[in-house]
Amino acid sequence: MNHRGTLRTGRSTPPVLGLVEWFRPNEHDRVEEVLKDMRSLGITELRTGVSWADWHTPGGREWYGWLLPRLSGEVNVLPCFHYTPPSLGVEPKTSSPPREPKAYADFMDVVITELGDCFDWVEIWNEPNNLNDWDWRIDHEWHMFSEMAGAAAYWAKQRGKNTVLAGMCPTDPNWLRLMCKRGLIEYLDAVGVHSFPGTWQFDWDGWDSTIGSVREVLDRYRSDAEIWITEAGFSTWNHDEHGQVRALADVMDAPAERVYWYAAHDLDPNLPTQDGLHTDVRHYHMGIKRQDGTPKLVHRLWKENGLEGVRKAAALETFNTPAPRETRSTLITGGAGFVGTNLAHRLLSEGRRVVVFDNLSRPGVENNLRWLSETHGDRVQVKIGDVRDRYAVREALEHADQVFHFAAQVAVTTSLVNPVHDFQVNAVGTLNLLEEIRSLDNPPPLVFTSTNKIYGNLSDIPLTMDNCRYEPAGREVGAMGISERRHMEFHSPYGCSKGAADQYVLDYARTFGLPAVVFRMSCIYGPHQFGTEDQGWIAHFLIRALENKPITIFGNGRQVRDALFVDDLLNAFVLAQRHINDLSGEAFNIGGGPENTLSLLELIDLIGELRSETPDVHFDEWRSGDQKYYVSDIGKFRSATGWSPAVGVSDGVAELYRWLNGSGGRGQNGRGEGAVGRTGDESRAYQPAMDV
Repeated sequence: MNHRGTLRTGRSTPPVLGLVEWFRPNEHDRVEEVLKDMRSLGITELRTGVSWADWHTPGGREWYGWLLPRLSGEVNVLPCFHYTPPSLGVEPKTSSPPREPKAYADFMDVVITELGDCFDWVEIWNEPNNLNDWDWRIDHEWHMFSEMAGAAAYWAKQRGKNTVLAGMCPTDPNWLRLMCKRGLIEYLDAVGVHSFPGTWQFDWDGWDSTIGSVREVLDRYRSDAEIWITEAGFSTWNHDEHGQVRALADVMDAPAERVYWYAAHDLDPNLPTQDGLHTDVRHYHMGIKRQDGTPKLVHRLWKENGLEGVRKAAALETFNTPAPRETRSTLITGGAGFVGTNLAHRLLSEGRRVVVFDNLSRPGVENNLRWLSETHGDRVQVKIGDVRDRYAVREALEHADQVFHFAAQVAVTTSLVNPVHDFQVNAVGTLNLLEEIRSLDNPPPLVFTSTNKIYGNLSDIPLTMDNCRYEPAGREVGAMGISERRHMEFHSPYGCSKGAADQYVLDYARTFGLPAVVFRMSCIYGPHQFGTEDQGWIAHFLIRALENKPITIFGNGRQVRDALFVDDLLNAFVLAQRHINDLSGEAFNIGGGPENTLSLLELIDLIGELRSETPDVHFDEWRSGDQKYYVSDIGKFRSATGWSPAVGVSDGVAELYRWLNGSGGRGQNGRGEGAVGRTGDESRAYQPAMDV
């Protein structure tokens, strides 16, 4: 027989790819959300459930009378007919065989009569070898199932429909052989399998082996039924979103005719699954989007770059190549972002080995990793992981002799929307790293980047105002800036989480003797940065001007910051590691200092000089917690190491302008921390990425 999906090596086309999503009655809004997502991803195939039990509830028939026509108006629907009405079961539960097996075929006949124009294929039940879906303790040898499914498949064929045998979970050739022996295969056009490698299946031999075992049974019974993967997916319950990317890329190479990926959205955490409420947390994190509608990594890659982008991202990780134990490296968490990529490039250029640890949550950072790998070869290793996953952090630390910790949730706005996520990444993630460093026999020195936001909005500092900037009324602050002696006053969940991490790092140095330094960062800018309203405001203003788009300023534009060119920051990083024994347990304010300040209005003027044209500027209301004046007192770090900024703000802005103007990167997006401008697209929040 010539089966299109027999062997991967003989495939000429990938499987048809669709999504799986089950809907509860009256979830009209969620149906529209899923259809919108499918349109954005270019997906035209949807597998969904038609619950026999729900059909028999008040309003159930009307619900499906709306659902199936609505779905079929935009996508090709595979309805899976399942779940016995408890009143009709041998036992009063949805996984029970019906007392009258023919009743199931009668139900399908009614649906085909009323709604058959909405679908061409029907799926006969769901996971009949899974106790949650078919209680085979009542039907030990699946005799009742065989009779029920055979009658339904036969009658569906008589009604002109193609038939799919319920997906096996786990894939079981012996169970399929039993169905074939009983003649069920005669009425089937496709056989479904379900597999979830890395989530529930850990003795995984690969899709070739799984599909091959099914094909062997079908060949034995001379069936030309297609093999469909009617459910495959990966749970991100442990924050491994790249694992979901790898799993999707892998199943796209499976020797099957069709694949349905489970699922569009995470489950509602307030509703129970078949197992009960949070009995198995993995069930709740199978979506390509979170329950609140925010995209996961796989959704972003799929939407931005298609399935080819998913494949490329799946292949990025190189850390699985073992390094000799005597080979030491620098670990940079969040190393694919703006600052991390610049630092990695500096160290790699100097001959260091570098491990870049990043979860790829920020658009564009996968390009940074490719650029670093292409430029520096195997001296750079990529470990894709999340700081909330302590064991991934442990692996990344294996050969590190110095650590830079940049990984963070970096947007004040995002922290206001999801403060729990913000805390888990910034505070818990940092604590995970500290604990793993502490467990080592020879803990590597750590440099952690904190933020000036830990000082609050500085509203107690009296200010004067001229035409273009605020200035402190006090002579000391005006001459020196804000020093480390300033009391901390956390504003916003972001300030709280970063402040907590800041203090944990200092306390671990004090209490456990870890060699660690904290940098409380002001405005950093330079090449490879694409700024937005939440971070990188200098780059953001320049990009908007280069695109001839208006710039929106929150407040009056007289807010003042000190600005530090990224090369000067890299010098400070290197010095901190070099002098770690003397600096450990100390926090330093790091920025351009009083000699490198500018207000938002002054930056607008500077851009006008660079372009010989003043940008179009709009003003909006002040944002809560915005500092009207912040300038770093960098004297403490200067005294300890001799460091001082070498690039003046005018020269640095001009250099960034030239880089952006010639990089081909204008119009790309990146997000992070700060509070100054706004683009026309407010739906995303992420860290700057580097143009390659």
